[in-house]
Amino acid sequence: MASRRTILKLGLAAAAGGVFAKSAMARTVPQSGLVFPSGFRPSIEARPSPPATPFIQPLFEMPKAVPISRSVLEANGGAIDPLRHQRFNDFLPQKFYIQRLQEFLWQYHPEGPYGSGSWSWGFNGITPGCTFHTRYGEPLFVRRINELPPVGTGHVPFALPSTTIHVHNGHQASESDGNPADWFDSGEFWDHHYPSFPAGFDPTEYMNTLWYHDHRLDFTAPNVYAGLSGFFLAFDPQDSGDERDETPGAFRFPSGKYDVPLILHDVQFGADGQVVWDFAGSHPEERDDPNTGFGHYGPNMQYNTHGMLGDRFTVNRRIQPYFEVERRKYRFRILNGGPSRLYRLFLTKSGSDAESFHVISEDGNLLPEAIKTESVDIWVANRNDIIVDFSKYNDGDKIYLTNRLEMRPDGAGPRGKLLDQGDRLMEFRVRGRRVQDHSRIPEFIRPLPKIDMSEVRREREFVFDYDNGLWTVNGRLMDPNRIDAKIEQGTAEIWTIRNTGHNWGHPIHTHFEEFQIIEKNGKPISHGDILKSRKDVIRLGPGDEIKFFSRWRDFFGKYVMHCHNVVHEDHAMMIRWDIVPKGQGD
Repeated sequence: MASRRTILKLGLAAAAGGVFAKSAMARTVPQSGLVFPSGFRPSIEARPSPPATPFIQPLFEMPKAVPISRSVLEANGGAIDPLRHQRFNDFLPQKFYIQRLQEFLWQYHPEGPYGSGSWSWGFNGITPGCTFHTRYGEPLFVRRINELPPVGTGHVPFALPSTTIHVHNGHQASESDGNPADWFDSGEFWDHHYPSFPAGFDPTEYMNTLWYHDHRLDFTAPNVYAGLSGFFLAFDPQDSGDERDETPGAFRFPSGKYDVPLILHDVQFGADGQVVWDFAGSHPEERDDPNTGFGHYGPNMQYNTHGMLGDRFTVNRRIQPYFEVERRKYRFRILNGGPSRLYRLFLTKSGSDAESFHVISEDGNLLPEAIKTESVDIWVANRNDIIVDFSKYNDGDKIYLTNRLEMRPDGAGPRGKLLDQGDRLMEFRVRGRRVQDHSRIPEFIRPLPKIDMSEVRREREFVFDYDNGLWTVNGRLMDPNRIDAKIEQGTAEIWTIRNTGHNWGHPIHTHFEEFQIIEKNGKPISHGDILKSRKDVIRLGPGDEIKFFSRWRDFFGKYVMHCHNVVHEDHAMMIRWDIVPKGQGD
């Protein structure tokens, strides 16, 4: 498997004509351990991105996805085949969409080399893609057409124009899940059927803030980094998206223009303002290419499997934007889009002072009650909805979304300490007088599903480690043809997830069903802890052990669990598990 991954990546680089390919065939598979050659520096230190003045451009607010008719969809690729989709007739689509995966110039910043645009990938000409607004009880159907230029013909040299799009953590059948092995190439399309019902038809299992992204086997990290991501929001009778909703039990969270999705990506750019990928950092054998100034590597160069860190912080793919806010409450849906950086986020007004806010969700799942706090940890693929009340500020005040979590320079995990000042990711500009605000923060939000241990059929253990230069689960590399767990539909299991490393962190994601953590490092989760929630991503720090309870219902087929530091996922920290009929489990 290591050789296959090496060949895939080298083949891509060679086809794209990148300078990396010139000497890469001479190298060997990376050495064991977490030690780079003497003198190693990450490329953001050796070749920092061009300067960019912060807070001079407005936040990009993604438009809503607009449905089309079924006839228009079928005119672009042919008729829908219901037989390809489990339970299609049980959940007949009511809305239809087309997304076109394309390459285009995207302006990350108006100054300097950025102003002429950076070659990027995205959906229908933008990145992030349009935001889906969906409602439970309204199934939808999305046809995604791959219009990316074939290998070697485009302007993005580090990614692969072969894709599979996953709605994280949608409750959809395997064939619509965006499984890493279900890719479609340039000139092809893939149909996705989203049934829009909560797991087990349990109203306590509603999900709310989801996102979609590329999940191509071995190339998730560069493909998402190139721009293939967007938001997928789901509304239900209580979280209705209407702060004036007078229906009994409606939450009346801030809505409309006061409900703002924010996706974080850290990006590195070359001297020409183009997005670049750090294949190997910098060490004494490296020499700059005279044409690009960015990369020619000696025969002993090591491919960086640890992580990819950028030195330009983007929110909705704009470098350090500003956002004007009225003096009232806002709901911000914050997502860490990766690829590797982990965040501890604060709201700051000046210096190191922290402002309070309310967290109402963990991994897009509403909490039993809002938690008032001054910070939140958001690892890759984590989502937290927060409510910020700007009515307490004055006209002209500036508030900053600030990250203080220091990362290891190789991107493998957190360094274990907080920065005094940190990095300001975006600026909120408070404007005008106090305005009427119909939104609220309810005292109680949504109960957690009940845990019934009598449903548990078996327990499993998964150990996340680093072996011979690649990332493993239970000592094995990902093989999409190997089933690592056969789970009987309608049963529950207890999974123990363990990190044997003392220097790296893993955001561990399991597809399809949420879980509830019952123990962390041998201790139960207490009331009021944000981990007392429904989750789909584990923040697995150095030496951590997490035990969770989960059920598997409603569909059959293949799914995966993996590290969402997507550089680790690609090299090759992932397993396949299948939902099978009763009597066929392992």
